[in-house]
Amino acid sequence: MKATLPLHTFSLVARDPDTGDLGIAVASKFLAVGFLVPWAKAGVGAVATQSYVNPGFGPTGLALMEAGAGPEDILAVFARNDPELAKRQFGYVLATGESLSYTGQECHAWAGSRWGSDYAAQGNLLAGPEVLEALERTFLQRADLPFPERLLEALLQADRAGGDQRGRQSAALLVVGQGKGYGGMERWIDLRVDDHPDPVVELQRLLGIHRLLFGAGESSRPLSTEEVVWIQTLLHRHGYYTGAISGQWDQATEQAFSALIGRENLEERYQGGPALDETALRYLQEKFA
Repeated sequence: MKATLPLHTFSLVARDPDTGDLGIAVASKFLAVGFLVPWAKAGVGAVATQSYVNPGFGPTGLALMEAGAGPEDILAVFARNDPELAKRQFGYVLATGESLSYTGQECHAWAGSRWGSDYAAQGNLLAGPEVLEALERTFLQRADLPFPERLLEALLQADRAGGDQRGRQSAALLVVGQGKGYGGMERWIDLRVDDHPDPVVELQRLLGIHRLLFGAGESSRPLSTEEVVWIQTLLHRHGYYTGAISGQWDQATEQAFSALIGRENLEERYQGGPALDETALRYLQEKFA
């Protein structure tokens, strides 16, 4: 394949050992980096392909993993089929946690790779080795964070350590997990910032919105009488409800509140009243205070 598209960037491919989820976080001074770099399949593996991108490495790598190939086997196939491997950079993690990162000798300096159990970190045209060191160190040290937030925190620290020599433009986060996505899809989180002066921070903001709207799984709790009164008052004020402000959760209140929940795109969080999780309740209280 002819190398025509230099994509200088830094990325982290990883597996969550607790859940088996797989993810890629990537940033670059390049428009819409999330379109080309990240590839993942739940229960199989994840791949980041960059530098002079060979986009075929994504689907090919995943197909090889699914067929039972190991990290070195995949590298051997890439090397055998791509005469311009020296221009390429890629990293991948299998569902087993095995990993590998490759940096071709013709990638633009500073370029390098670091990998270990459950992760592969790589970057080219970086400010220096400290970028990759920050990416790896943060990922290893911040196991206290949920997996998607952990990926983005590592990406942010690498960015703040110097990142791409040319500056900032885009970033992306892709996380897959069996049945975790909308409607049971495996694609759980797929967020992209295509053009922004501080794309990693913007990506963190988008992840926060994603957590709010699709954060199913957080336990609901019964609403107090005072909270029901507040909700009925809110519904009445905005034209959803015409009944009594009684503090009692009746069918009319349920129908009106479900309409409001739908308008706010919170259906994934709501299982019916009179109960609501703390995050959704706090969002409504702050928005409609």
